[in-house]
Amino acid sequence: MLQIRARALDGGALLAPDARVDGIIDCPSPNFDERGQPISVIVLHYTGMESAEAAIAHLRDPDSRVSCHYLVAEDGQVLRMVAEDKRAWHAGKSYWRGHGGINHSSIGIEIVNPGHAWGYRPFPDQQIDALIPLIADIKERYGITRGNIVGHSDIAPARRQDPGELFPWGRLARHRLALPRPTKNLLDPNWTDSGFLLALERFGYDVTDELAAVVAFQRRFRPELIDGTICGECRAILLALLLPRPQGDD
Repeated sequence: MLQIRARALDGGALLAPDARVDGIIDCPSPNFDERGQPISVIVLHYTGMESAEAAIAHLRDPDSRVSCHYLVAEDGQVLRMVAEDKRAWHAGKSYWRGHGGINHSSIGIEIVNPGHAWGYRPFPDQQIDALIPLIADIKERYGITRGNIVGHSDIAPARRQDPGELFPWGRLARHRLALPRPTKNLLDPNWTDSGFLLALERFGYDVTDELAAVVAFQRRFRPELIDGTICGECRAILLALLLPRPQGDD
């Protein structure tokens, strides 16, 4: 269990409650400013540092200029670091579905994991068990669609690879908290590579760096083989994701 004492920085007030989830501990970061846009996206990250304590210290360091709204530890403890009505600095240069600067419109959740630089490993069940109700609550309160619950690599494919290929998107999808990977009745549309990239952009990705966009898509929807190659399976998965869903199926 993280030894984090609920306290404010510099004598300020503790954060006002946002999420309707029991057991959240306030651990405020000074790194935020005014939001300026309605909340419509949830961005999932991994911390990518050698320990949870190092990540928390970094997220609270005024000189780091980074933060998040929530952090979920490997043991399932949830910390609230920035109030939801403020803009946390977690996404950096980013783009999703026609919009840049995703910090303005998103809730950022850091999930403790060493990441690829420090010994990437599977996410413990208790960590995901805590993450699921947190996302569900935020999604419900802001009316966020499943297609706008994304990884950092989805919105910044040229810079980031988190939460990575080991993240259990399928568990979230079973709770209707992420788009599921299509597996049934897949049909290869035989797009050219340029056609695939146009479709990928339509789905939401920034395709300025074409290889990075393909890798990010594979990391999310075909994680068992991330090679940057546009193939029939990738085309079929993307086509299925773009097909209209029944009304009310967000």
